[in-house]
Amino acid sequence: MKEEFMKKIAIFILPLCLCLIAPAFAGLREDLESEALGIAGKSHNAHGTLDSKTVIAGLKEALSVGTKNGVKNVAQFDGYFGNNLIKILVPAQMQKIAEVLRDAGLRAQVDQFELSMNRAAEKAAPQASVIFIDAIKKMTIQDAEAILRGGDMAATKYLKSKTYDRIHGTFKPIISSAMNDVGVTRYYKELTDTANTIPLLKEQTVDINDYVTSKALDGLFLMVGKEEQRIRKDPAARVTELLRTVFN
Repeated sequence: MKEEFMKKIAIFILPLCLCLIAPAFAGLREDLESEALGIAGKSHNAHGTLDSKTVIAGLKEALSVGTKNGVKNVAQFDGYFGNNLIKILVPAQMQKIAEVLRDAGLRAQVDQFELSMNRAAEKAAPQASVIFIDAIKKMTIQDAEAILRGGDMAATKYLKSKTYDRIHGTFKPIISSAMNDVGVTRYYKELTDTANTIPLLKEQTVDINDYVTSKALDGLFLMVGKEEQRIRKDPAARVTELLRTVFN
């Protein structure tokens, strides 16, 4: 009898308990989701949460610091050539030609061609700064919310989506001029002319200006992304009070 009575009580009370605790779990889930999104949209209060303006300012600051350091890293001597992550190699279409020419005793010429492409990229890199700054200034609340929901390179991806075409158009004539200054065009012509004298080697046509420009930008955005990751993960990389406030 007692066991039967307890079963009836359980059948009556269990649904009631579920009704009472379900809203509490829903509230807990909402709190966790809010925290995961960087607590955007809330006002600054005694609990230390941040309002949306502060979050946007922090993201802009992170991008400003990240782009400044990224550009500085690639624009220095050996910024591209000395970094295996972004070093510009002989175009894939010319790899076979490069191997044959190296084996034929022209290693120095091939190496010089490769070096000159990297020097051109290093020389052009500082021109990206102005375009980056303009894009960062135009970041909206919607942009910030998307970045908060993204991964640890979301800000860099946003910047790339907003600036890539413009930087590519700006970079290309600068790269072309830099390539003339450091000899890329001449070295490229010498290699292709030499290759044409070797039987069985097909002549390969490469838009060398476009190739170096695209590779230079790929490397630049990769390094900006690395800086963003550092700011998000390494407290020592948060060099301003605003960064420490938003990313702590």
